[in-house]
Amino acid sequence: MAHNVTTDRHALTLRRARLQAGLSLRELAARAGTSHSALAAYEQGRKTPSVATFTRILECCNVTVDFVLTPRVRSADGIERGEELRAVLELAEQFPARVAQDMDLPVFGRIE
Repeated sequence: MAHNVTTDRHALTLRRARLQAGLSLRELAARAGTSHSALAAYEQGRKTPSVATFTRILECCNVTVDFVLTPRVRSADGIERGEELRAVLELAEQFPARVAQDMDLPVFGRIE
């Protein structure tokens, strides 16, 4: 089964929360009302819990759950992401590149 970044992040979050709470898989499963095999599958990224299950498990570890909503760059100002990148690169081309002809290295003292 191929893992994806979101599943891996959820798995790591659940495992960290459980370990931080000092709970075994069986202890946390009992508190959260799920099986220890399901919890193990969540922590290994073999299964992805629903949002309700994910937050319930974290709450059983005495961890607060906060979600931050951030607008995507491309929808923030109506410019497509590729178009925004092209505009930034065009702007960068207008500034002169200041590249030294000789490279100065730091002097650390005499090596004998």
